[in-house]
Amino acid sequence: MEILYFLVPLSVVLVYLIIIGVWWAIHRGQFDEIDVEGERILRDS
Repeated sequence: MEILYFLVPLSVVLVYLIIIGVWWAIHRGQFDEIDVEGERILRDS
């Protein structure tokens, strides 16, 4: 039972970190023009 006092807050912190990471990626433009990156590897350099 004592492990729950550690695991529950740890999982809440992990969820917050994931949400912050996704928010940061969206606002930095990581998901803009997704198709361009897929086509870039197919083009000749």
